[in-house]
Amino acid sequence: MELFDVYPLFDVEPVAAQGCTITDKNGVEYLDLYGGHAVISVGHSHPYYVQMLSEQLKKMGFYSNSVQNPLQKELALKLGSLSGYGDYSLFLCNSGAEANENALKLASFHTERARIVSFEKSFHGRTSAAVAVTDNPAIISPLNDTVDRIILPLNDLDALENELMEGDVAAVIVEGIQGIGGCRVPEPSFLEEAGKLCRRYGTVLILDEIQSGYGRSGKFFAHQYANVKPDLITIAKGMGNGFPVGGVLIRPEFEARKGMLGTTFGGNYLACAASIAVLDIMQSEQLIENAEIVGNYLMTKLAGFEKIKEVRGRGLMIGLEFNEPIAEIRKKLLFEEKIFTGVTGTHTIRLLPPLTVTREQVDRFLSALKKVLG
Repeated sequence: MELFDVYPLFDVEPVAAQGCTITDKNGVEYLDLYGGHAVISVGHSHPYYVQMLSEQLKKMGFYSNSVQNPLQKELALKLGSLSGYGDYSLFLCNSGAEANENALKLASFHTERARIVSFEKSFHGRTSAAVAVTDNPAIISPLNDTVDRIILPLNDLDALENELMEGDVAAVIVEGIQGIGGCRVPEPSFLEEAGKLCRRYGTVLILDEIQSGYGRSGKFFAHQYANVKPDLITIAKGMGNGFPVGGVLIRPEFEARKGMLGTTFGGNYLACAASIAVLDIMQSEQLIENAEIVGNYLMTKLAGFEKIKEVRGRGLMIGLEFNEPIAEIRKKLLFEEKIFTGVTGTHTIRLLPPLTVTREQVDRFLSALKKVLG
């Protein structure tokens, strides 16, 4: 049997990784500034993280959520404390797409409405409901015809209020920082006013923090740069440092009912152990502060590159838009300078390194980029 060939792959085969470094089968070391689509939050193979998973595997293994699992409660308490949302509830699932699917379902239950508002260049996952609220043409399927979705320009309050005035919008879903959209940041004033509008018209505000959350922006959640408290917050990616896990943070006004939501693997013992380890490391090593300091340093330096059209993002979630296509730049960074980066579209490079990245490693990238562009 052959693999279903949907991913364009580089001819690099990693066999080991540590911190921000990846080693391939030929012993070549690479600086990882992409972290597997932002999932590597506390660095590759962090010893505490490895220890937590190893010990849990020996004790209990995988077992899922059909029995009482004290690790779920420990995770919820630590997540509430570190994020500042201790009064919210937590629903655990497996991925960002599943988190958004459940958030949209909760919004529909809560409002008894069906329409969803999202924004241009957004991406909210690949399951049926989540796919229906994104405008990424690469993943839109015929299933979208069955879901009533509205896609508006980001930061356009007038357009948003015009839709909400209809009185039939279940939810507004917006990313803290757009991921696949190229690290575009919603204006704090837009998020604040959007929150007020949603309250006024009885609509649920969902903040998709799947890629921009967990300290990546320099705050626990990117929306915390604004004075807004969403009804639902979706999380995944960096939550488990690469282990599949996701979740929804749910405002106290939402009433839980038995059987309301469900998941097969969500909240299993190993996922909880991984997630607890991530929070412990983030707190003990002050990784949110590191993301802010190193990220601000990196963005300031990048702003001085004449060939970069625009530098977007916050913390360690950075998009570099060029006037020219970036395929060759990215290949040279990888194969000549041994540095992994990400991409959005044809003109934007994305940087999503582990939150442990150092100023020295960032300087290595800056020197390499200057050489490649020079």
